[in-house]
Amino acid sequence: MSEAQLIQGSCLTEIQKLREGSVDLTVTSPPYDNLRTYNQDHWQWGEQQWKPVIEELYRVTTDSGVVVWIVGDATVKGSETGTSFKQALWAMECGFRLHDTMIYQKFGSGMPHKAHRYGQTFEYMFVFSKGSPSRGCIKTYPITGKVGKTTRRQKDGTIKKGTYNIGGGKFPNIWQYAGETKVPHPAPFPLPLAQDHITSWSNEGDTVFDPFMGSGTTGVAANSLGRNFIGIELDEKYFKIAEERINKANLDNPLEKFFE
Repeated sequence: MSEAQLIQGSCLTEIQKLREGSVDLTVTSPPYDNLRTYNQDHWQWGEQQWKPVIEELYRVTTDSGVVVWIVGDATVKGSETGTSFKQALWAMECGFRLHDTMIYQKFGSGMPHKAHRYGQTFEYMFVFSKGSPSRGCIKTYPITGKVGKTTRRQKDGTIKKGTYNIGGGKFPNIWQYAGETKVPHPAPFPLPLAQDHITSWSNEGDTVFDPFMGSGTTGVAANSLGRNFIGIELDEKYFKIAEERINKANLDNPLEKFFE
């Protein structure tokens, strides 16, 4: 039976209370520059916060654990900030491997731009690993039984012919989801997105963490898949929304064994 610990407070203060190596998977979406006001709290977020948070995530992640960091950039004076890349590079400096750079494409929605640029319809999903991920089940296409022909260019530039099972193989690292509109939060990600990452990078009974819990989507997903959950949220309004949603998902008791 899955358990949960929901904490209202500062992400950095509370994550420091977690024991080293106590989290199997983190699925989270930190604030994106100044793209959302979050009840006027966006001014509290910057390099001085995300650097130590990523350091702490490395400390609390198990040796085979994974962090999924879903993030985008603001456009300021005609230029994207590049904060997402800075965060990915900092995570690598902290010791993480950049296991994959995935894309969350918002199917049927996006952020329009008035300037001379294309509409923004995706966010990065950086998958950081502490070692070689050994949990979960990577999504694959079912094999149809039919065989197709393919070619592949080798390192020396020559072309090699081969065959493949039509329909078989792993999913690509660009995932499409309809944007979430029913949850009362300025930037919720879709429940299926969280569920897909949880099944990809963790096993039943593992502990899933979201240090920026928001409306609680990661917690709801963790419960639906038999994982334990720890969530931290600073804003009182969103904490109550998350608490209500996760309580409806029938999560049970605090994970006291994971704390000092």
